[in-house]
Amino acid sequence: MKFTRRDVIASACALAATGFGAAAQAASDYPAKTIELIVPVAAGGGTDLVGRAFAEASKKYLPQQPMVVINKPGASGAIGTAELINAKPDGYKIGIIICEVTIIPNLGITKYTAADLRPIARLNADPSAVTVRADAPWQTIDEFLADARKRKDPMPIGNAGMGSIWHMAAAAFAEKTSVKVNHVPVLGAAPAVVALLGGHVDAITVSPGEVAQHVAAGKLRTLAVMSDQRVGGIFEKVPTLKERGVDLTVGVWRGLAVPKATPADIVQTLSEVARKAADDAVFRDALSKASLGWAYADAAAFQTVIDKDRAFYAALVPKLELNKP
Repeated sequence: MKFTRRDVIASACALAATGFGAAAQAASDYPAKTIELIVPVAAGGGTDLVGRAFAEASKKYLPQQPMVVINKPGASGAIGTAELINAKPDGYKIGIIICEVTIIPNLGITKYTAADLRPIARLNADPSAVTVRADAPWQTIDEFLADARKRKDPMPIGNAGMGSIWHMAAAAFAEKTSVKVNHVPVLGAAPAVVALLGGHVDAITVSPGEVAQHVAAGKLRTLAVMSDQRVGGIFEKVPTLKERGVDLTVGVWRGLAVPKATPADIVQTLSEVARKAADDAVFRDALSKASLGWAYADAAAFQTVIDKDRAFYAALVPKLELNKP
């Protein structure tokens, strides 16, 4: 059979229309199968807890279609975030993004930036905190700083990997207080806590929620938080660095995002799920019990936070020389 150019064009248009119709139908039926939620850090830390609490709370708003958490740790969240960016934009692979997405591009660790993602909602925000073992000789942040300044060797401080927010916090802390620090990277906040408990580092700068269990058990002691106000709860007696004369505020945020090209109707569905799940008692209670801060913000407000941090870290990272030990 002989085909004319017109036949070929007509066939191509028909196939395109069929594909569009199938995509539209798939979108209208969304979700029709299990949704994977990528968490770009190791299991056990604050980001992992936020992701799992959100997945659990979302069950009520995604009937009969579970959301399963897939941990993809490494490179300060870069591995999991890259997988999310490169995922098929059909709503079946979504992810938790962390503020590192505004930090690590400045270190040359990744080629992508936060602009390669579409934010859905911010779910949580927490400050950094300086925490040591309970049997450490420092009872206050002032004693810790005095000792660090006298030491010949740098103070070993654990973080969640090169370019992580907790690495940023430790580096900014060292720069602001004029102390020498040996940054010890691990795969996340949870491994950093293990390193501290095991005596492999002298301090860590993860969030209060990520050490709360061990602080409550009397194994760790938090000396200061990097926030404008005290955290409260079991940390209500812990001063802010600003109270001790150190003008430094550093913290993490965690939110939901999808690949940039995700269709608008799927984005709308996920936005509604995020709004409802974030306000659900299941999610709020899980964060409260873990001493993690509830901080829901819709896509527009979340984008403003992301843009502000992109500018902030673009200016700050070069000053801190984070590539140096």
